[in-house]
Amino acid sequence: MKIFFMFVAAAFGAMAPTQAGVNMKLRSYMGDPVLAAFVSFTVGTLLLLSYALLARMDWPSVSELAKGPWWMWTGGFMGAFFVASAVIVAPVLGAGTMMCWMIAGQVVASIILDHYGLIGYAVREVSPQRFLGAVLVVVGAVLVKKF
Repeated sequence: MKIFFMFVAAAFGAMAPTQAGVNMKLRSYMGDPVLAAFVSFTVGTLLLLSYALLARMDWPSVSELAKGPWWMWTGGFMGAFFVASAVIVAPVLGAGTMMCWMIAGQVVASIILDHYGLIGYAVREVSPQRFLGAVLVVVGAVLVKKF
């Protein structure tokens, strides 16, 4: 089952530079990266809302939602920052360099989140091999940018 999820992760990873390119084109018609990100989020929000309504999902009450930690609401902020930043950065760096630095940031952050078991992740301590893997990703990002 893990192999399936690895392929799913690779598939949505492949969508990141594609999404940035699509949103870059949207920016050229909207005239502003934030407006392009807003339109992109609106389309995604409408799609997710439609799915939730068609699937007749049970919505939690406001009191249930209030029981969660405050930081669970920051995912939307991070998503908006991600999409808007990609729209701004993609035309400057290109897809390859942008993605390499995005992945480098993701790997470093992931190792820290795992090591300390933050925001619900199980503790997976940093080993020398995992640290070396993160260093190699950063080195790869430098090489892609340089050449």
